[in-house]
Amino acid sequence: MNKNNYVAIMAGGIGSRFWPASRVNRPKQFLDIMGVGKSLIQLTCERFLKLCPKENIFIVTNGIYKDLVKEHLPYLSDNQIICEPSRNNTAPCVAYTAFKLLSLNPDANFVVAPSDHIILKEEAFIETVRKGLAFTAKNDALCTLGIEPTRPDTGYGYIKYDQEDNKGIHKVERFTEKPDFDTARLFVSSGNYLWNAGIFLWNVKAVLKAFKENAPKIHEILGAGMEFYNTKEEQSFIDKAYPTTPSISIDYALMEKANNVYTIPSEFGWSDLGTWGSLHAESTKDENNNTVNASRAMLVDTSDCLVRLPKNKLAVIKDLKDYIIVDEGDVLLIYPKSKEQEIKKITGEIKADKGEAYL
Repeated sequence: MNKNNYVAIMAGGIGSRFWPASRVNRPKQFLDIMGVGKSLIQLTCERFLKLCPKENIFIVTNGIYKDLVKEHLPYLSDNQIICEPSRNNTAPCVAYTAFKLLSLNPDANFVVAPSDHIILKEEAFIETVRKGLAFTAKNDALCTLGIEPTRPDTGYGYIKYDQEDNKGIHKVERFTEKPDFDTARLFVSSGNYLWNAGIFLWNVKAVLKAFKENAPKIHEILGAGMEFYNTKEEQSFIDKAYPTTPSISIDYALMEKANNVYTIPSEFGWSDLGTWGSLHAESTKDENNNTVNASRAMLVDTSDCLVRLPKNKLAVIKDLKDYIIVDEGDVLLIYPKSKEQEIKKITGEIKADKGEAYL
């Protein structure tokens, strides 16, 4: 394994579209959503152990989840759990991680990846990442993995890339964030657009240079603490400085502005697992196309549904088609799968009406 390769796993989100399973005090990355006996963050971390030693894996999370990270990944040290004191989107957390890794190893070359994606073809994924890291280790480049689109999905960002390649690595021409259906259909039919998977690769010097040029405020604020990174004073500095950084995504802060962005067209069985519907699409199904994560469920004339029940709870479900049924004990959700984008809005209404007890 290359000692200069590192991984930063982003695990600070709430996962509100997976409510009521995903809650503020235990979001989806800490749940066994797939029903395999391991949480999403455990599966993600184990995947990257094929790329680098466990000492080179860092978890970027909100400070309130530090104990949860330690519970799920007990083999990581406290210094490997990067705790954000506030939710300022992805650009500040990437910059924070880059400064921290620069302090540890000026030759650090790292992957930034979400904690809650599905990768079905793990060997193909690791080989793709290795190829990207070999490129970024030698070049002043920001690289992103692009997924070959299979449908005109409006929930993803799209990457237009140059057809000329360098051993499978292409220059990016532009990013388009979540287009409408007709535009997405044109992108897919054109053959030179990819889905943005939100998985990035770069060396610390290249990404910090990009921050200095394109997001100087973030660079200035977090760069002022170089002497504190990887010391006992780090968290105190971050607690004061981090909340003052602009709240902006890495896509808007760097990827849409920089002129040294590259992509690798990829196919490794990827899903961002953003909704209950995407979980249904990626999960094992019965003869009626139902995904059932329950020990005692009777489904009669029911099809295309996702059912998730507490252990030992019996549910009898009849004459439902294309529904989400999730029982978390204190909350029961029964909702049309075709309208699941409304769930995030509903959690806001519940908060306004009943407080945060059910969130």
